[in-house]
Amino acid sequence: MDPEPVPATKARAVFALGLVGLLTGPFLGGVIPATVALVLARQSHREAYAAGGYLTGSAWLRRGRRLAWAGLVLALTSLVVAVIAGLLHLATVPGGQDFAPGTD
Repeated sequence: MDPEPVPATKARAVFALGLVGLLTGPFLGGVIPATVALVLARQSHREAYAAGGYLTGSAWLRRGRRLAWAGLVLALTSLVVAVIAGLLHLATVPGGQDFAPGTD
């Protein structure tokens, strides 16, 4: 009289949030959904372990976790590129005297 395996509802949410994190990662908006996806993945993994195999959806969790990490990497990469572009822009700004010529 074992219970029937039940799909984990958080597994699909992890996948959806991971996908949103991946798609919005380059715009730095993907950090929040990716982080939430990783937290939910951890909770869902613990629940599945405690359920003794009666919660299904581990494939969705793996995919969602990978998408979330990819979104975080994209966000970090775009942040580094933006900082480098900003520094290069500041380096090309002409510097020099900021006072009137002829005054010492």
